[in-house]
Amino acid sequence: MTTPALPTSRDASLTAWALAARGGDPEAVDRFVRALQRDVHRYVAYLGADPQTADDLAQDTFLRALGSLHRFEGRSSARAWLLAIARRAVIDSFRSAAAQPRPADFDDWQLAVERAQPRGLPGFDDGIALDDLLAGLPVERREAFVLTQLLGLPYAEAAAVSDCPVGTVRSRVARARTSLIASLSEAERCGPVDTAA
Repeated sequence: MTTPALPTSRDASLTAWALAARGGDPEAVDRFVRALQRDVHRYVAYLGADPQTADDLAQDTFLRALGSLHRFEGRSSARAWLLAIARRAVIDSFRSAAAQPRPADFDDWQLAVERAQPRGLPGFDDGIALDDLLAGLPVERREAFVLTQLLGLPYAEAAAVSDCPVGTVRSRVARARTSLIASLSEAERCGPVDTAA
């Protein structure tokens, strides 16, 4: 039996804001949403959503959360509760998309997205490289890695969000790390691609 991790001061603050928001405090709602906006957006984006869909899914997550805030009792951290809602929003989105006919893609959507991204920011190229490496991981491993390593959730909370045992999350993270290290080694061995040729 694992001992639950003690909440961090950030998690305690987030949970306090969620409970205050549940009681009708508009400032607490604003603080809660602002504090978790980035985490939710990163999480849904890493679960496989394209940039526009990620924005919509993040918004949908907050709409769902605020609509069901009256049921939040603070038994888990508000962040874990919200990320579980985000996960369900992504799953529902995939199910909905699978049930509808696919619209025609235009020729080079990746180039259009890359052109729309801001350039020259510190870490931009590293972020693209990490996104590419993470995209190569199986969904379960990518989710566990993003939750624990990028968003900083304790393993127990990541397990609650993913609806699986803690040991499974640990295993998925370890396998994701192994795969990422192997991919990085392979990329370094092959060297940069010369696009001018």
